Amino acid sequence: MGWSFCGEDANVNSYSVDEGVLNNGCFVDALNLVPHVFLLFITFPILFIGWGSQSSKVQIHHNTWLHFPGHNMRWILTFSLLFVHVCEFAEGIVSNKPMETVHLHLFMPAFMGFIAATTSVVYYHNIETSNFPKLLLVLFIYWVLAFVTKSIKLWKFAEHKVGPQHLRFCITALLVILYGLLMAVEINVIRIRKYVFFANPQKVKPPEDLQDLGVRFLQPFVNLLSKATYWWMNPLIMGAHKRPIELKKIGKLPIAMRALTNYLRLKDAYEDQRTAEDPNRAPSIWRSMYRAFGRPILLSSTFRYLADLLGFAGPLCISGIVKYLQPGEANKTQGIDKANGTYFGVYFMSSTELLQDTSVLAVLLFLALVLQRTFLQASYYVTIETGINLRGALLAMIYNKMLRLSTSNMSMGEMTLGQINNLVAIETNQLMWFLFLCPNLWAMPVQIVMGVILLYYLLGWSALVGASVIVLLAPVQYLIATKLADTQKSSLEHSTDRLKKTTEILKGIKLLKLYAWENIFCDSVEDTRGKELTSLKTFALYTSMSIFMNAAIPIAAVLATFVMHHFLDKTSPTPSEAFAALALFHILVTPLFLLSTVVRFAVKALVSVQKLGEFLQGDEIGDDSWRNGDMSVSMEAGKKNVGGTKAINRKQPMRYQMDNYEQPTRRQMRPTETEDVAVKVSNGFFTWGSNLSTLSDINIRIPTGQLTMIVGQVGCGKSSLLLAMLGEMQNIDGRVYWSNKNRYSVAYATQKSWLLNATVEENITFGSPFNKQRYKTVIDACSLQPDIDLLPFGDQTEIGERGINLSGGQRQRICVARALYQNTNIVFLDDPFSALDIHLSDHLMQEGILKFLQDDKRTVVLVTHKLQYLIHADWIIAMKDGSVLREGTLKDIQTYDIELYDHWKTLMNRQDHGLEKDVQQDSQTTLERKTLRRAFYSREAKNQMDDEDEEEEEEEEDDDNMSTTTNRRSKIPWRVCWCYMSSGGFFMVFLMVSSKLLKHSVIVAIDYWLAKWTSSKTKVIVGITGNATSPSYLEDQNDSYYLQVFIILCAAGITLCLITSLTVEFLGLSAATNLHHNLLNKIIHAPIRFFDITPLGQILNRFSADTNIIDQHIPPTLESLTRSTLLCLSAIGVISIITPIFIIALVPLAVAFYFIQKYFRVASKDLQDLDDSTQLPLLCHFSETAEGLTTIRAFRHEARFKQRMLELTDTNNTAYLFLSAANRWLEVRTDYLGAVIVLAAAGASIWTSHIGLHSGNVGLALTYALTVTNYLNWVVRNLADLEVQMAAVKKVNSFLGTESENYEGSMDASQVPENWPQEGEIKIQDLCVRYDPMLKPVLKHVNMYIEPGQKVGICGRTGSGKSSLSLAFFNMVDIFEGKIVIDGIDICKLPLQTLRSRLSIILQDPVLFSGSIRFNLDPERTCTDDRLWEALEIAQLKNMVKALPGGLDAVVTEGGENFSVGQRQLFCLARAFVRKSSILIMDEATASIDMATENILQKVVMTAFADRTVVTIAHRVHTILTADLVIVMKRGNILEYDKPETLLEQEDGMFASFVRADM
Repeated sequence: MGWSFCGEDANVNSYSVDEGVLNNGCFVDALNLVPHVFLLFITFPILFIGWGSQSSKVQIHHNTWLHFPGHNMRWILTFSLLFVHVCEFAEGIVSNKPMETVHLHLFMPAFMGFIAATTSVVYYHNIETSNFPKLLLVLFIYWVLAFVTKSIKLWKFAEHKVGPQHLRFCITALLVILYGLLMAVEINVIRIRKYVFFANPQKVKPPEDLQDLGVRFLQPFVNLLSKATYWWMNPLIMGAHKRPIELKKIGKLPIAMRALTNYLRLKDAYEDQRTAEDPNRAPSIWRSMYRAFGRPILLSSTFRYLADLLGFAGPLCISGIVKYLQPGEANKTQGIDKANGTYFGVYFMSSTELLQDTSVLAVLLFLALVLQRTFLQASYYVTIETGINLRGALLAMIYNKMLRLSTSNMSMGEMTLGQINNLVAIETNQLMWFLFLCPNLWAMPVQIVMGVILLYYLLGWSALVGASVIVLLAPVQYLIATKLADTQKSSLEHSTDRLKKTTEILKGIKLLKLYAWENIFCDSVEDTRGKELTSLKTFALYTSMSIFMNAAIPIAAVLATFVMHHFLDKTSPTPSEAFAALALFHILVTPLFLLSTVVRFAVKALVSVQKLGEFLQGDEIGDDSWRNGDMSVSMEAGKKNVGGTKAINRKQPMRYQMDNYEQPTRRQMRPTETEDVAVKVSNGFFTWGSNLSTLSDINIRIPTGQLTMIVGQVGCGKSSLLLAMLGEMQNIDGRVYWSNKNRYSVAYATQKSWLLNATVEENITFGSPFNKQRYKTVIDACSLQPDIDLLPFGDQTEIGERGINLSGGQRQRICVARALYQNTNIVFLDDPFSALDIHLSDHLMQEGILKFLQDDKRTVVLVTHKLQYLIHADWIIAMKDGSVLREGTLKDIQTYDIELYDHWKTLMNRQDHGLEKDVQQDSQTTLERKTLRRAFYSREAKNQMDDEDEEEEEEEEDDDNMSTTTNRRSKIPWRVCWCYMSSGGFFMVFLMVSSKLLKHSVIVAIDYWLAKWTSSKTKVIVGITGNATSPSYLEDQNDSYYLQVFIILCAAGITLCLITSLTVEFLGLSAATNLHHNLLNKIIHAPIRFFDITPLGQILNRFSADTNIIDQHIPPTLESLTRSTLLCLSAIGVISIITPIFIIALVPLAVAFYFIQKYFRVASKDLQDLDDSTQLPLLCHFSETAEGLTTIRAFRHEARFKQRMLELTDTNNTAYLFLSAANRWLEVRTDYLGAVIVLAAAGASIWTSHIGLHSGNVGLALTYALTVTNYLNWVVRNLADLEVQMAAVKKVNSFLGTESENYEGSMDASQVPENWPQEGEIKIQDLCVRYDPMLKPVLKHVNMYIEPGQKVGICGRTGSGKSSLSLAFFNMVDIFEGKIVIDGIDICKLPLQTLRSRLSIILQDPVLFSGSIRFNLDPERTCTDDRLWEALEIAQLKNMVKALPGGLDAVVTEGGENFSVGQRQLFCLARAFVRKSSILIMDEATASIDMATENILQKVVMTAFADRTVVTIAHRVHTILTADLVIVMKRGNILEYDKPETLLEQEDGMFASFVRADM
């Protein structure tokens, strides 16, 4: 068989040119080769030279410098050109088959054309990258030449009566059109860029984003191929292996995607709807969203439609391949009438014939799959990008609105913080998700309709039955979905409840342990957890139902269809029909399953939009003239003040005082400052909404550069007055005048301190430039230095919501420091002393307010309750019930309002009495500092422990160093998975694994049986000829037998689906139950040291976030992972068994898949972490802003906060964008792999079909290959998700390793006498105590003997070991030498429960639990009411409790916030009295009680506990002067030990010096 260009057919001279050169078909084809060869010759040298020289050039940052006009158009046309060339090639090969010899000219030009087109696009890309347009001329010449030669060919075809019924004519016509269009694109580039034929070519700069090297998100800028395959992501994803992806690496967002850009787009669309006729009409958010983001959504929908239509190519190609592989069918096509199709001496095939060639169909199937997947991913990407843009815009909109919300809205509860947080965290995300899913809303119905039509075309009416099964079950799925949402809500309520209880336990853990109550509280948590698990059970049930529906619907549909087909048509369908139908059912299930989700999201989106609309319509703050910075008004106001003060004042009765007041101050003022009034309110009536005026008839003035004080009872409107001047209140009548230079900023410190989530320094400077001298002065004035020294990183320590928790006093001092530091003319301080003790307030008053502020001549307005400071005031405003009672200097008030002055005087005396008791007040601050110190000391220890853990991990993996990092990052955490599984119970694991395997085998069996059944018929027909009756009879018998087995298999499959979906969910549930139960018990029984070194937040995280993941997220992920993995494996298994040759193709595919998943998992984990870690600051920033609105507005820092919000939003959006782009990267790759698998399977089956392969089996193999494409990416995605979620199990597991306290003891509880300790005799022998074996001892060889009934006082400096001694009595610390013997029993031998329940202690920080008063005094419910009342009476609380509604059952809120600190301390005393033990230990118990109450208590303790042993640990020595024995400690040793009288006589003794200091 000879090879020659024109063929060597016997009776044709292919080279004759008798009828003219152009009429020889072979010559025309040869002519067509010329342009292709020309292009290759010219471009190759240019490309090689170009690549050679490019390396010497500086590497351009982005290899995507700029796009020539028509860039995308060119890529699309080139791809179409490539496709048509492939068709041309295939057509040439197929038409060559019937010829006698090989005609190269039929397919050689097509092949060369393909290569030339590929080269053209590579060449173009390189020119574009190096921005050298002159070289495009080569391409222009090529398009022209190709266009001309192809046109000649087409013209010749038309002359010779070859028309559209012939395929080659159609292909040539298409090529002519494509070349023409490419030529047009080229001309367009010349027209716009003018790079040739024009005198002045156009200079072009790359887009602004690319000049900024910070932008790393290149999707909008790369060429079309890279856009479609996410090629530009490769370096990022591969690089994640070597070092983790950090925020720096993902850079900034391109300008078009930034929140600001999108906010402006959305805002314009929103504001445009407000028309002149109807300015108050609420604009529709839907419409504005459509206007701003409608176009990308339409684009995405177009992609989606294209993808869906291409999706149907799969089943059709399968049906074709199976059909034409059947022996009977193929012969029909062979008997071609050759004479009909011959022109130019070669054969021309008709258009349909090409599609009957199986190899052609296989390639078409491959191309269709690749295209479909590319379009689908493009559609996803566009919607996701739009969704992210929308979320950014909405967040900015909400934030801007929030900054303008009127304060009354916030405080009157119309807009709570929770609502705003929900808007930010939930509603915007709902809308974003809705956008992600909304193309489905209109794409799915089309897909379903198309699918049903195709099914009808394949199988007739019976297909509609199957389809109706699917359609009818969709509403059920919707129902399940709504039910799921409801159960999730209820389980959320229970879990918040459980968390509240857990938090309380952890905060009061010391008390619970000392009173041996931990089990009672533990049970109450378990109780709530039980309720939560019940709703989780229903959740699991519904989830498994929805999974079951998803798996079982296709089986049910197939069953219904084929059973109906059997009864309607009396035959089984052919394999080609059956498997095409099967593939179609697989396609149909997805949209129906998704439809319920989409509808649910649509409903949620409607609700979200409604909430958003209400929020955006909320009341805004009044626009005062000064708020807009309207200078002219304030200027006039200022002048009016100067000139007209007297005139205004004459009308008022206070004129004289005013005159009196004005004379002296005028002299003090510097001559330059003419204005003496900074702020002035005349006839002010102000309200917090609801039109009831809170402040009425306000006429006041704040003199410039003076200290004004506002005093009055609680709730008389002092703070409101400040806010009214700041313009935060609604003004009903009257005006507020500011002198012109003052109102641009007011430093304002609120009563309830408000901190930013930032370092201490940032909280104080608050956006002002840092000035070291000033900063230091301010810190000293607020006496913050000692507190800062305690913080681990000094003033660079993060404080605030997520930072370190400071106490109230520390927070308040930081807020005051912020107001002092700002360089403003006016300072408003709202009760800055409320949380400070006397020393600090005095210091602040002297140093901060009188010295620092007054020296600067700043105007200060101070609201206070401390009347002793009135003597410092230059001007006093006294308020009562929302109006001004008096204003003037103290002297004026003394003269004119004697009554008020006397009233103040008595109050002042009382406050001065308070001063005496304030010697102890100092303890409050020291206490705060002590808790801080404890927190840090412990924190450092914890960090050490963390490091140790890491070291252990490293030792386990003893590879060489470089690979350890990579290995650890790409390893799947098997050990953790095993731990999770085993906590679910081995039986459940076994059940899950076996049922899963069974289910998948049954599903394969169903499909295999279908293949067998359908191909049995074809065999029968071929095998039996001549006897006409036999086949139909045989077939009926066979059919009914096949049908029965088929029905049985399907039923089994459906049942197994149900069983597996239930087992996975309930495995997850039992694991969650066990993990939480163990965690709770471990933590509650951990030694107290554990709580000192583990931050509370960390423990709470295990109970909140991690438990939530284990409860709700791991089971579905696990289910999805196992399902998709088994589906892929079973599919590949089936294909390999049917066509073993497929295994050869499988090896490279498996390697590729391994690397893709390895790289993706690491990168995805990093990006997920980035997304999580950037989301938190954003939400925090919103809630911070909402809390500090008044401060931000007073300081005028709105712009700075907006800027910060935009930055945070952009950062989070960048992370999210990269995460979704990485998901697209993975999906495109796995989808292409899947397409290759389909191609390989089709190729293998066509190849082996000649050996004799059932056509049914081919259908089976191809249908399975098609399903693989859908599930490959889910395998990887779920793996990555599971890895992230398993981290939660790992964290919980690390806590399960903590040691418990030794609760048993060496004695049995029954051996301890019932009434031990009866006497209360305590012997301490050679006692050594430490907190941890790693640490130094805190008590060293302490010996003492306490007689029964003695009252002992222990004192010493902070850190001398007093409190440790009290803990040692309860065996809370490690007693490693010596012993404590109480009434003859060594306490270390006792079971802890017994020991702790027989002693009682009162701690220094009072702890109350939420519940009733009765529960707080006696949680075990063992005492009678009389006993409780008696205890309350001793603690001076009886009358107060009686007055409460409910008496003993009155409510105590969380932490006892509804009682004052003193009252809480008294409750704790009462708690100790309820327990009638013969030994009572008081640990600095009277620190927060005032003098009078304390004296009563001392007496009570002496009488009520006359016969018991009392050990008092005292801060203030005078409380233990009456004790029988005093012990002075120093550094863990006993320094002095004697009666107080004896110790006082030693002048140089420690005790004596303490007493002197305290007097």
